[in-house]
Amino acid sequence: MLKTLFETASPSRRGFLMGATAFAGGLMVGLAPRGAVAQAGGQNPFQGYVAIAPDGVVTIYSAHMDMGQGIYHGIATLLNEELGADWRQIRVEGGSGNPKLFGNLAWGGVMQGTGGSTGTGSSFERYRRAGALARQMLVNAAAAEWKVPAAEIKIENGTLSHGARKAGFGEFAAKAAALPPPADVKLKDASEWRYIGKDRAVLGKFDSRAKSTGRQDYTIDVKLPGLLTAVMIHPPRFGAKVKSFDAAKAKAMKGVVDVVQIPRGIAVVADNMWRALKAREAVSVQWDETGAETRSSSDLMASYRAAAAQPGKAIATDKGDLTKGFASAAKVLEATYEFPYLAHAALEPLNAVARIENGVVEVWGGHQMPDVYQMAAAQVAGVTPDKVKMHVMKTGGGFGRRAVIDADIITEAVGVSKAIGGKPVRVQWTREDDTRGGRYRPAYVHRLKAGLDASGNITAWQNHVVGQSIVAGTPFAAGMVKNGVDATSVEGAQHLPYALPAMKVELTTTDVGVPVLWWRAVGSTHTAYAVEAFLDELAEAAGKDPVEFRLAMLKDSPRHAQVLKLAAEKADWGKPLPAGRFRGVALAESFGTVVAQVVEVSVQGKAPRVHRVVCALDCGIAVNPDNVRAQIEGGIGFGLGAILKSKLTLDKGAIVEGNFDTYEVLRMEDMPQVEVHILPSTNKPSGVGEPGVPPIGPAVANAFYAATKRRIRALPFNRPENA
Repeated sequence: MLKTLFETASPSRRGFLMGATAFAGGLMVGLAPRGAVAQAGGQNPFQGYVAIAPDGVVTIYSAHMDMGQGIYHGIATLLNEELGADWRQIRVEGGSGNPKLFGNLAWGGVMQGTGGSTGTGSSFERYRRAGALARQMLVNAAAAEWKVPAAEIKIENGTLSHGARKAGFGEFAAKAAALPPPADVKLKDASEWRYIGKDRAVLGKFDSRAKSTGRQDYTIDVKLPGLLTAVMIHPPRFGAKVKSFDAAKAKAMKGVVDVVQIPRGIAVVADNMWRALKAREAVSVQWDETGAETRSSSDLMASYRAAAAQPGKAIATDKGDLTKGFASAAKVLEATYEFPYLAHAALEPLNAVARIENGVVEVWGGHQMPDVYQMAAAQVAGVTPDKVKMHVMKTGGGFGRRAVIDADIITEAVGVSKAIGGKPVRVQWTREDDTRGGRYRPAYVHRLKAGLDASGNITAWQNHVVGQSIVAGTPFAAGMVKNGVDATSVEGAQHLPYALPAMKVELTTTDVGVPVLWWRAVGSTHTAYAVEAFLDELAEAAGKDPVEFRLAMLKDSPRHAQVLKLAAEKADWGKPLPAGRFRGVALAESFGTVVAQVVEVSVQGKAPRVHRVVCALDCGIAVNPDNVRAQIEGGIGFGLGAILKSKLTLDKGAIVEGNFDTYEVLRMEDMPQVEVHILPSTNKPSGVGEPGVPPIGPAVANAFYAATKRRIRALPFNRPENA
């Protein structure tokens, strides 16, 4: 069934068009089958991006889930730029259940999903067009009622006016829905924008108050009559299975409803979280570890280093004459970089709520890929997908963790509900469950080699990447694995903006039983570090300034050069720093956005203390500049914690770290001052949720070397061998 989803054809412009219909006495604007007649109260073939109710409330249905990146606000900005509603009347809900309507256009429109920093780009035109169509239909309805030319009617803050006549959107919503929609609408010129590209002073986030006052509901806040809580017992080693279990003591405890086995482990169900947790301690489990991963981190990394020293199993890039390039080099440098497994460590551990009633399955959760989860839930419940209703909840962080092909937490919730007779149940993971539950940024080793001529120019560049494939064995593999190369393993290394006469990038994909997944900025989280840290080694060997060394190779990449120059200028690159301060620089492109960062560090003990980060970026049109800065700041903090402190350790196949006492992340007192400079652009928006992450690591490493003459080639910085 999941395979069917990925084989679904992209929606055809000939088969569908933007249209409108009546909806609960109001107006709904979105996508409809061409030629369909939408009947209010009957089987409606129409679904929408925006609904305007008789009371004037404007509900926008977002194709992308909000996990803290602010996409609800961004989509509301796009739509309301054209609509002109009163911001106090705007609501945003997660849409789902219709790939043709909500499909991610950056992914070909075949499935709905939030990831790869594609939300704004995918939404940029269609939500503006929906807002413009709704506006025009309201205007047409008012013009017909007032018997005046439509061109003379004005709209501002949810009010239509013509001279002394005024009316709210709600008054004309139903009448607008009764009119035939215009064949096309004209979108505003950029010079007319009131909200797009404007800062907080003009447009603060419409949902900030709800989030900051605790009124925003998350999955943990879902309340249903008779709602139970379940906690899971997962195998201690990946690939292990339940052999047998004894739950007699647990079932005898107060408040415990049941203890049931499902494919992913054992669920302890109780009337509240505390009782479920205490009962879990009383369950005795015997595990079959015949197929379990039993290697330790040290074993894996030793095998990775050995593999990196051999020729790669697949070729990602091969251009120019590498042999000639190395033969002509006056100097040849080599370096090996190591990266550990990393957890997503979102503020909200995984959870989901499910209920099965009268053959209908309802699931509440952070549905990063609703279509996949809908089908997975249907499979578990034994129903067809149309019998599954997905409630898309806002989520306290995701970073890729809720975009899982096997829909782990969703199948657990539906499976537990089914096992207890369809009763509503919330499956809630603890922090330890989340940290040890799998789906990590893979561990990698990079072995780099480069040649320099007598003038300090690069003559040859070679990079062998060793690590697990994220997409192997999933439906994504067909489009993302070519000639044995998983694009997520080599992105950020396969194509470089620098002019290199000879370049070869190899990949060896390892077979390890640790479940892996995309992590914020995916492949660029390790490739950017290896590339940009090694470039600094080459710049030093060439006797050149690191910024000038890069700029000399960016003559064919003006966008990258412009971003790098801006970051260097704003950071006063080349000017003296106070005693004890040192600078480092890095440049990376990910998800269509180019980011350069210059950091200032000092050394405290044997570790870097990052005081200042100056960041420049080109992300196309910045729909919400304040949100862009917030995402870049968050990405810098996220990436900084990872390179300084974070790692997951396998001990004979079991994850050692559990909570934030052992899996360390950045603390508030370690967050540096961050300055973000956005290049003006007229290009379509690219991503900002992830691109702030990749450059921070190598920029800090390069600054730390300037301070100590010590290269950090094995992350995180606080590893004992780095002391």
